[in-house]
Amino acid sequence: MLGIRRFKDIAIDLYQGDITQFTCDAMGNAANEQLAGGGGVDGAIHRAGGSSIMKACKEIGSCATGEAVVTTAGNLPASYVIHGVGPKWGQHNGKEPELLHSVWTAMMRKSSELGMRHIAIPSLSTGVYGYPLEKAAPIATKAIKDFIETTTQSHPK
Repeated sequence: MLGIRRFKDIAIDLYQGDITQFTCDAMGNAANEQLAGGGGVDGAIHRAGGSSIMKACKEIGSCATGEAVVTTAGNLPASYVIHGVGPKWGQHNGKEPELLHSVWTAMMRKSSELGMRHIAIPSLSTGVYGYPLEKAAPIATKAIKDFIETTTQSHPK
């Protein structure tokens, strides 16, 4: 574990490792718009999860950049996979930060709608999509905090 932080009584753990081995309620996937599998995290999730994930992706068809869809987790140690499509660096006319914030929010929203309490989401857009990690990390952190703020305000204890 790289670190643990708490925000509004919610634990946010940072890990470095193989997400396909992480036991959780829902596993995030750095997907492409075609939901076609691919390299990096996306390919690893499809390989480890088996053909049922690709079958479900084909039934859905596609997912826009900044959005997320949910499928079975197949053979993965999770109940669901939440496929989020992040932006490709330098390909969205300066809207990359907005789209990255949007995909993180969409993934958090999907997990909340499913009642998931323990989710694992990889760094989005920072691999083959080329988003600089030092620019992506603060956006991801802000999106998570914004979601928690909004959720805790609309659902007080």
